[in-house]
Amino acid sequence: MSPGSTEPTPEAALRTRALRLLARREHSRAELRRKLAPQAEEGGVDVDALLDDFTSRGWLSEERFVEQAVRAKARRYGPLKIAQHLREKGIDEAGIEKGLAQARAGEGEALASAWRARFGRLPADEADKARQVRFLQQRGFPLEEVLRFLKSRPDAMR
Repeated sequence: MSPGSTEPTPEAALRTRALRLLARREHSRAELRRKLAPQAEEGGVDVDALLDDFTSRGWLSEERFVEQAVRAKARRYGPLKIAQHLREKGIDEAGIEKGLAQARAGEGEALASAWRARFGRLPADEADKARQVRFLQQRGFPLEEVLRFLKSRPDAMR
């Protein structure tokens, strides 16, 4: 703040906004940059310097963001959908692979859980089977895994 003024400096205002965003949930660096860019441009503040400072202090962490995002999505979605979500948030392929390794451990249970929540019964005919397969694929589960899962059910259609 400048003397005699109650307005925070553009840098202080940007820092406060960034901290508020990070207090709510983890953000990727690219996502936080995108959210802060308009205010940084307006105030003439270097957003990358601010993000570097946050990273060095441990307030901003790509690894933590990936872990949190994978943990939140793994209960309902497959690896393809999770990877797409991480790409949209600006995570590089190495970070995505590291995060997906964590999700693969519970992939079968997530597939079974998504299927049970939506259907809970085996397909009655080919049209029903196609509908179930489409649903699970839209949830990000690979086709091979979906077909293997449906075949592994004791009274599944052949």
